[in-house]
Amino acid sequence: MSQPKIDDVRNAIIATPGAAFDLSKRDSGDRSLFPDKKDARASLKDDAEAINELQDKLYANRDQALLVVLQGMDTAGKSGVIRNVFADTSPLGMQVRAFKAPSKTELAHDYLWRIHDAVPRKGRIGIFDRSHYEDVLVVKVRNFAPDEKVEQRYDQINAFEKHLSENGVKILKFMLNVGYEEQGIRLRERLTEEHKLWKFNPGDLEDRKLWPDFMSAYETAVQRCSTPHAPWYIVPADSRTRRNAMIARIVRGALEDMNLSWPDPGYKADDFQFD
Repeated sequence: MSQPKIDDVRNAIIATPGAAFDLSKRDSGDRSLFPDKKDARASLKDDAEAINELQDKLYANRDQALLVVLQGMDTAGKSGVIRNVFADTSPLGMQVRAFKAPSKTELAHDYLWRIHDAVPRKGRIGIFDRSHYEDVLVVKVRNFAPDEKVEQRYDQINAFEKHLSENGVKILKFMLNVGYEEQGIRLRERLTEEHKLWKFNPGDLEDRKLWPDFMSAYETAVQRCSTPHAPWYIVPADSRTRRNAMIARIVRGALEDMNLSWPDPGYKADDFQFD
């Protein structure tokens, strides 16, 4: 199996904090990290198994947490990432939250209220299917808030994420960069394949008409909010298998960087009698 080093994957797809960022230069079909799809599948399987063991150690220690943020246009594969990267991970140590349009109760609070409430407990991996970035993406494109309010949110989000990182929450942010043509293919699949029909939402076509506006909003969000404590990774998402393999490499690396080990409870089997 040819498996790229974790640092090579990070360096290839990171939006470098503080550097200029041009989304149009990120190829949604890039296969350079995993030229062979078989290698991508094997890498994913290897990493999924490792993530499971590392998550067990994370859960046993309960002094750190990992937050995985997944953003992308419709059909980019957020649910596919969750299903495949964490295929072997025990649900005991997982929290998954899909963010839809805010409820009346959520709208009665500040926009980060519902986000903070969903941050994973220490010892767990939390996954956001969409996130607080909707408040500088769809809110911006659809003019759901005044420009000056949206403008304030980039710094607020950075401060929020810094607060989390300083309190034991490691943040990984992935933009699943699906191409316009590939999205069209996947939307048609939802209408022609019975097991995908339930996923189709006519509103997705309205967002598709605003593709340039969404790409501009994503570019700004990444430029403004890729920070040393919570950088953005721009994942080529036209290939589902390679997309999953890249994310699994980085998730595994983040957990390994936590230097996790099995906790010592201070006693051994010899300290007890079993007869």
